[in-house]
Amino acid sequence: MTLLATRSQREQRGSARHGVAFWLIAAVFAVSLAFSTVPAPLYPLYQRQDGFSSFTVTIVFAVYAVGVIVSLLLAGRVSDWAGRRRILLPALGLEIVAAVLFLTWPALPGLILARFLTGLGVGLITATATAFLLELHTAHRPSAGRARFEIVSAAANLGGLGTGTLVAGALAQFAPAPLRTPYLVFLILLALSVAAVAAVPETVIAPAVRPPYRPQRVRVTGSALVPAAAAFAAFAVFGLFTSLAPGFVAGSLHHPGRLLAGAVTFLVFAAGAAAQSAFRPRLRAGLLTLAAGLVIVAAATQLTSLALFLTGGALAGAGAGVVFKSAVGATVAASAAHERGASLAGLFLIAYLGLVGPVLGLGVATRTVPATTAMLWFTGFLLTLLAAIAVLDRFRRS
Repeated sequence: MTLLATRSQREQRGSARHGVAFWLIAAVFAVSLAFSTVPAPLYPLYQRQDGFSSFTVTIVFAVYAVGVIVSLLLAGRVSDWAGRRRILLPALGLEIVAAVLFLTWPALPGLILARFLTGLGVGLITATATAFLLELHTAHRPSAGRARFEIVSAAANLGGLGTGTLVAGALAQFAPAPLRTPYLVFLILLALSVAAVAAVPETVIAPAVRPPYRPQRVRVTGSALVPAAAAFAAFAVFGLFTSLAPGFVAGSLHHPGRLLAGAVTFLVFAAGAAAQSAFRPRLRAGLLTLAAGLVIVAAATQLTSLALFLTGGALAGAGAGVVFKSAVGATVAASAAHERGASLAGLFLIAYLGLVGPVLGLGVATRTVPATTAMLWFTGFLLTLLAAIAVLDRFRRS
């Protein structure tokens, strides 16, 4: 009886430890993704300080996405056998180095290098932290469903992305040294994140024989086509609001406030996180909401209406959040436990191609046509893609 009681107490302590670790990793996930969007409300300041064009801002943003893609390709599946903590720690180290570069080398070459390193870190973190959260949730509540995991991972992901812009915008508006203070604050938070990851238990048991290394293979099968395309479309919208939208609000809409620049991006991600938490991941409803938001955003650019732009951004963010949640849910449900990190890495890889491709095209377009015209082209492309996803989803279900 005593041995049974001792074993039960040991299991309860382990379960409680996994519960604490779940929330610590959620916080680390949020902080790391928040850091990745810190420059978004600061781009207008960089433009005024160094004479950046909108196209240069797009290049800086694209370099970040390239870093994410390279990281996912080279190491997206490694945490499945190396362990989640052993990937998260160096990933956070890359973000810390990037923060130091932002602080010490604010010229364009330093900005580009810092954004690339940030992308490398985020590429390692996204799939790894998502898989880590699911495993910690399961260890803490083995008989529970995945609802808590889905809500918390979505909030950490999109909520973190949005919070980074809001905090950076507020610090740039009210604190001294607007191009330094936000990075200093997040440098401290990233250091605390390293300590948190070092303290949590590992969930991956290393295999007796290490599998041969190979880069992430991207295979979009028939069943994965709709989730992949949905993730691509959702991140294209998020890319717009973390790259060119703050400058568009400051320039074309004539509202140059730094806090407002951060709040616009925060609104989009907050709406996405709230929609993910409040609604079931219904792809069709998300597609319709996303399409409606894009139409309103396009109308706002023609009418130069900030209120309409914010309304459309919130709707587009909510729709994109639901669409992306459905993509993640479908991917997790179809993945074996030992392939979960690789499957999520593949999904995030497609998503980040959506983050960089359409936005880079939008930046190129602004060199030859007015920003309002380029936004109309961007909207038309995405609406066509959303219609194609809806048709493919209907065929898949029939």
